[in-house]
Amino acid sequence: MINVNTVEANRSFSKLLRRVAQGESITVLSHGRPVATLSPAQEQDQQRHASRTALLKRLSMQPATDQQRTWTRDELYD
Repeated sequence: MINVNTVEANRSFSKLLRRVAQGESITVLSHGRPVATLSPAQEQDQQRHASRTALLKRLSMQPATDQQRTWTRDELYD
């Protein structure tokens, strides 16, 4: 993965998209902080699937609570 600042990303967006199409991932930095990631669409789908699978696995391992709730649905909107 390579990093580029926002000025460079703006100046050479087409060039960056060609690199992404070849399979590279690019992080765009603003004031040294990551603000966006350009990555191949297929890679994003795989990452999303892996993240969802990991989340569901973690949630299935958490015990359900036996505590009775002490609030009503209407209280949520007060």
